[in-house]
Amino acid sequence: MQTAAVIIEEPRRITLRQVDVADPSADSVIVDNTHHGISGGTERLLWEGRMPTFPGMGYPLVPGYEAVGEVVDAGNGGAWRSGDRVFVPGSTCFTDVRPLFGAAARRLIVPASRLVANDSGDERGILLALAATAHHALAAEGACAPELIVGHGTLGRLVARMAVARGDAPPMVWETDPARRDANGLYPVCHPDQDDRRDYRCIVDCSGDASLLDMFVGRLARGGEIVLAGFYEGHVGFSFAPAFMREARFRIAAEWTAQDMAAVRDLLQRGRLSLDDLITHRAPARDAAHAYASAFGDAHCRKMILDWRNE
Repeated sequence: MQTAAVIIEEPRRITLRQVDVADPSADSVIVDNTHHGISGGTERLLWEGRMPTFPGMGYPLVPGYEAVGEVVDAGNGGAWRSGDRVFVPGSTCFTDVRPLFGAAARRLIVPASRLVANDSGDERGILLALAATAHHALAAEGACAPELIVGHGTLGRLVARMAVARGDAPPMVWETDPARRDANGLYPVCHPDQDDRRDYRCIVDCSGDASLLDMFVGRLARGGEIVLAGFYEGHVGFSFAPAFMREARFRIAAEWTAQDMAAVRDLLQRGRLSLDDLITHRAPARDAAHAYASAFGDAHCRKMILDWRNE
């Protein structure tokens, strides 16, 4: 079997071409993608050639872990049926390229247990992984409610919306780019220079900029927590003395879990959380090279998605 897939051949070079797909196993489901989202964090590092080395890293590769589509073959049955609309967090079904994340293809073979129902039934479902990531950043045992969120991209917006959906007080959000300071009145957004508060109990960083840590420490209350919710390409460090005086705590929020996804779906079904107005740009999959460049270079682009329906 073959399928069309987005391939990062090498840094800053993207193609759309046919790749080989492994035969499905007994517990696999075949899904035809309709849309997939481009990640402004990890996929940007892959595209720019700055992704830290870890198992599976290398080129050429199929990126993507934010896809939605329709089941075309449910295999041995179980939880899924043909026609079900599902979210796909990635696939390792390719045999001639690296499937590091593997969702950026027209047809995917995925273990049935990895699929999630796409309750909205439309393109907004590509945001489920990022929403679950936002929930994971806030849901650790003993975690404080976020009082400051840094970065008002898609993840920062979802962390802020998640806090409000969970019943926390609306957090302050810092954003240096004027084009990204809209918030629809759910919570305040300002430039860091406009905020003189220095007693935040919990700061959630969604910027992915490790150079800002010392500034965050200077804004903490004693015993306050800094949550690293982004993905950082290299060394992460801070000056010890200021952190020592504040007895600062640092927490890394990693990948979402099944519990996070269940919580997100519950909030969406109850109308507490919205995924509206986060997808701002769309392109056909055949224009992937231009779409990836726009996703990372256009400040007005919060989330770019590729449409696979005509490929």
